[in-house]
Amino acid sequence: MTPAADLTHLRRAIAVSRAARDHGNHPFGALLVGPDGVVLLEAENTVTTGEDVTGHAETNLVRLAWREVDRDLLPRCTLVTSCEPCAMCAGAIYWSGIGRVVFGLAESGLRALTGDHDENPTMALPCRQVLGAGSHGVEVSGPYLEDEAAAVHAGFWV
Repeated sequence: MTPAADLTHLRRAIAVSRAARDHGNHPFGALLVGPDGVVLLEAENTVTTGEDVTGHAETNLVRLAWREVDRDLLPRCTLVTSCEPCAMCAGAIYWSGIGRVVFGLAESGLRALTGDHDENPTMALPCRQVLGAGSHGVEVSGPYLEDEAAAVHAGFWV
């Protein structure tokens, strides 16, 4: 994908994060984009409504991808997400075989917004560090459009 396409997809992921918030969940959204630039799947955070602490947008997307996408295609796909994947999500992305990640708001920026909120016990662990510890590479690109991605969180973590 070109950088322009990355930004277009990232804006869609941010829109999905808005939908998650509108549905009563934490404001995070993710897409799976095929090697041809076509969006294959979308997923939003469902931690609250699904009563599952692992219901992050990225883990939900990985679960869908494993059910609905040819696994041989995943290394050529890009996961686009409104915020940098947390350590749990980065691990799920790594194990799924998805080959690339593009993200909006950095984990450090999210942490600055949420503070020590009990519903976002974030770790100061960049996804590049988690994904870089594996035996196969996952390309990481971001942060991008941080102000747009952060705007969805305005007033949420109070």
